[in-house]
Amino acid sequence: MMNNLSSATEFCLLGFPGSQELHHILFAIFFFFYSVTLMGNTVIIVIVCVDKRLQSPMYFFLGHLSALEIMITTITVPMLLWGLMLPGMQTISLVACVTQLFLYLAVGTTEFVLLGAMAVDRYVAVCNPLRYNIIMNSHTCIWVVIVSWVFGFLSEIWPVYATFQFTFCKSNLLDHFFCERGQLLKLSCGDTLFTEFVLFLMAVVIIIGSLTPTIVSYTYIISTILKIPTASGRRKAFSTCASHFTFVVIGYGSCLFLYVKPKQTQAAEYNKIVSLFISVVTPFLNPFIFTLRNDKVKEALRDGMKRCCRLVKD
Repeated sequence: MMNNLSSATEFCLLGFPGSQELHHILFAIFFFFYSVTLMGNTVIIVIVCVDKRLQSPMYFFLGHLSALEIMITTITVPMLLWGLMLPGMQTISLVACVTQLFLYLAVGTTEFVLLGAMAVDRYVAVCNPLRYNIIMNSHTCIWVVIVSWVFGFLSEIWPVYATFQFTFCKSNLLDHFFCERGQLLKLSCGDTLFTEFVLFLMAVVIIIGSLTPTIVSYTYIISTILKIPTASGRRKAFSTCASHFTFVVIGYGSCLFLYVKPKQTQAAEYNKIVSLFISVVTPFLNPFIFTLRNDKVKEALRDGMKRCCRLVKD
């Protein structure tokens, strides 16, 4: 506990409870997930950049999505692994805590905006294919990505500023594996009700706002697909959207549970589980979702592996 007149200058992350043996098992699991996440998403970025068959808006956006997945897992997982590997509590300075929370929220917001843009891209591809290359030209795609990144980072400046305006004098023990906003607000001595409500409204605007074009786009996409007379035609049309749709369900589902609620300071264990899903599981699944259901990506991977094998033999 801390003096009522002082504020925390560093926080102690409690991480996960349990024995050292359990921590070693968790370390092995999360290290495997993190390694596969880095390798899988990096491979996607590389093949999108070098393979001419993947020079289209959908894969351009996918490359940026993979970069965001690498970032969001790297922001939190190394500290999680460090805490599991070493005995005792991990400490993080106030400045590092502010930076981590800002990057985590900014990257997440950028991802939501980009997913909304990807849904519109799929709508144009399925519902207006003859004008697809005109509408989704390179100039449009570049601006969409720029707006996504800029909006994501600018929109989270005030929420992070508002979070750290409070005096954290109750304790400096943070019951989480990274600087999570809800658990930070629990340590505040001030009345956080109004700030939590404003943060809730902002989460609604960002998440629901980016989800709306996705819902509208897929409503039109499904309607268009159902009008295709042949089963093979319907299957081919839906296959172009299946990966994105799967990722949207997983990504939005977990974030709706964590952020779109009036009370930000819910149970720590609940927070940890949902945060793990966002930071570890979703980035891990991303390469599999976008490769196993996509023939072009699989072909590009096979050709890339063949070229690598030839280089090794030579």
